[in-house]
Formats: sequence, C-alpha cells, structure tokens
Amino acid sequence: MTQTIASGTRRDRPRLGADYWRLWWANAISSTGDGAFVAALPLLAVTITRDPRLVAVVTAAGYLPWLLLSLPVGALVDRYDRAALMRRAQAVQAAVVALVAILVLFQVASIAVLGVAGFVLGSAEVFFSNAAQSILPALVPPGLLPEANGNQEVSLTVGESFLGPPAGSLLFAAAAALPFGFDAASFAGSAALLARLPRTSQGTGLPKATIRAQVTEGLRWLRRHRLLRVVAVLLGVLNFANQMGQAVLVLLATQTLHVGTRGYGLLLAATAVGSVAGGLLNPMVTRWLGPLPSLIVAGAADAAAFVGIGLAPGPAVAALMLAGQGFAVTMWNVVTVSLRQQVVPAHLLGRVNSVYRMLGWGLMPLGALAGGFVAHAAGLRAPYVVAGLLCGLALLAAVPLLLAASREPDHQDQAPAARRAR
Repeated sequence: MTQTIASGTRRDRPRLGADYWRLWWANAISSTGDGAFVAALPLLAVTITRDPRLVAVVTAAGYLPWLLLSLPVGALVDRYDRAALMRRAQAVQAAVVALVAILVLFQVASIAVLGVAGFVLGSAEVFFSNAAQSILPALVPPGLLPEANGNQEVSLTVGESFLGPPAGSLLFAAAAALPFGFDAASFAGSAALLARLPRTSQGTGLPKATIRAQVTEGLRWLRRHRLLRVVAVLLGVLNFANQMGQAVLVLLATQTLHVGTRGYGLLLAATAVGSVAGGLLNPMVTRWLGPLPSLIVAGAADAAAFVGIGLAPGPAVAALMLAGQGFAVTMWNVVTVSLRQQVVPAHLLGRVNSVYRMLGWGLMPLGALAGGFVAHAAGLRAPYVVAGLLCGLALLAAVPLLLAASREPDHQDQAPAARRAR
C-alpha cells in the first residue's frame, strides 16, 4: 500500500491539467460560500434559541442525508455523467440558499426552516461530494492523486474554514441575510465552471442494471476489502465524536469562551490554518511515515485535540487545538481518499465511495444530537471531553485490526487491477 500511494517522483509525473484546475476553482469558490454559510447558520440559530438540543438539530439535519441517501446516490454517480450531477447539485444548492436568504431578510426563518434547508442542502452535497471524489481519477493521472487530493483539501479548507467563516461572521453582523446571499452566488459560480468539465459517464452498460443490484455490488466490494472496511468504521466513530463538539461549538465560543460574532468566525478560521498546512505538507509527511502510521497519528492527534478544546481556558488555546485538529483531519483525508481512488475500480468508485461514506458519515447526525444532549446535561465543555475519550478508545481498538488488514495479500492484488480499470 505504501508503494501504491507514494510511488513516483515529480520528474516523471505529468502536470495537473486544465480540467482538474476547473474542478479546483469550482470547489474553492463554492467552499468559500459554504464557509460563510457554516458560520452564519449557527449564529442565526442562536438568535432563535439558546437550547443546545435545538441548535444541534440544525447541524444534524445537514448530515442526515449521508445516512439515508448515500447508497442510492453512489449507484447514480456510477450510472450518469458525474460532471453533470455536480453541476445540477450546485444549482439546487444555490436555489435553496437564495430562498433562505429571502426568509431571513423578511425575518420568518425558524429552527424548522433551517432544519429543512439543511437537509435539502445536505442531500445535494451527497451528490456533489461523491461525484467530485469519483471524477478525480478521470481527470488526474494515478501518480498525481495524492497531490491532487492535497490541493483539493487546501481549496476546501481555505474556503470552508479560513476565508468563508470570517466573511460570514462579518456579513452576518452587517445584515443577517448577506452571508446566505453570498453562498447562493458562490454555488452559481461553481456550477458555471463545472459546465466546462468533460463528460465522464462510464458507458459500460450499467444503466441496464437495477439500482439495487448496483448498490449490492458496491457493498460486496467493500465488505471484501478488509482494510477499507476497518477504516470506514473507525471514521464513523471519529465523525460521530467530531459532531458532538461541532454541534455546540457556537455556544461554547459565545457563552463559555465569551467571544463575539467575529471571534467565532476567527475560531473557525483557526481550523483552516491547520488544514491548509496539512494540505500542503501531508502528502510529503504521509510518504515519509507511510499511510498506516499516518492514519494512526491523525486519529491520536484528533482525540487529543478534542480533549484540549473541552479543557481550553480561553479562546487562544481553543484556536490552537482547532488548528491541530484541522491538520490531523487533512492528514486522514489525504491518505484515505487517495487510497480509495487507487484501489477501487473506476466503474465501482461511486458505489464504493457511497458505502464507505455512509459508514463514515452516517453517524454524524446522531453525533450532533448526542452532543446537544450531553451539553444540556453536563455543560458545554463536556461533549468535547467525551468525544476525545471516545476517539482514543476507538483508535486503540482499531490499531490491531488495521495492522492485520494491511498485511493481507489481497490489497496488493487489487491495486494493479484498479490501475488497469482506469
């Protein structure tokens, strides 16, 4: 596995092409709007209610589609043109966020409205995100996948956590509807760029199969690949824990750490500082450490960061912990996304990605709800401490399984097959 991910030098690799950079810019633009939305949505929610359980419901609604829709969406991504699916998903998101902006402008938004909007946006994101990861091997040579994924992580995290949140906080302070209008415009710009990507339909007769048969094929493939299966389950626990904290971060920041609207945006930006550093450095770090040690280090750093955020005496320490968490999450993503793109056959990538992400992301809405209830019962710091302990215990349990799975010969056998399939 180490050789598959790290092989090649810059001298014998081709450069990333124009189509890749169109995808990169589309991600960068929409992610900046998303960052503004991510900062503004909880700020809007706390103007409606201070109950952490209701605030958590808004977060949970956005991630619920990963549990409900991921499997059939994966089959559709393998069935239809991936670039077109991405473009249409962004158009839907633009329309939904524009509607939210109008409702906010007329002061008729409620927790129920925000929850419904979050669910629709999350549903479109399932299409977009799955298609974006699945289309990348068609645009990038295999040897450049780690670099391409690192660049994608930079664009996503700069937008979602560095540029977007401060902009969203400032716009929200000026007028509550502004960040939502900004996000709608970013989705429209992204859709325009994606319209120039080449068609990527598989053309293998797959539309003749039923959705159920295609989903079953993806489930069967991941079940047989022990390493990816273990990583997916571990990711599910880590994301459950992450959402326990993220669901109440706005309350921790404003009520416990006593930062204002702008300070909350800067706390979110701290995550991006670590993520950007991770996107730039992690391809090199993971080649040096190797994929499996990198995953273990990332999981351990994530657990420590959660506990640190929960015990932080002030916003400066919390920002430092958030930056460390951003670095760790990016390290995890660079390794796992590149691994899936290299070992999964191209015609199965959408379906296997959907199964993987259902396992890895499906628990996120439950984690958000759990964080709200833990905060309500034990205080706003408690979800982070509980999340850190949960991550640490899950990692300790998973390390022997990861080591055993990485030694299985089928992983060496599947990688060449995946390269031939592309």
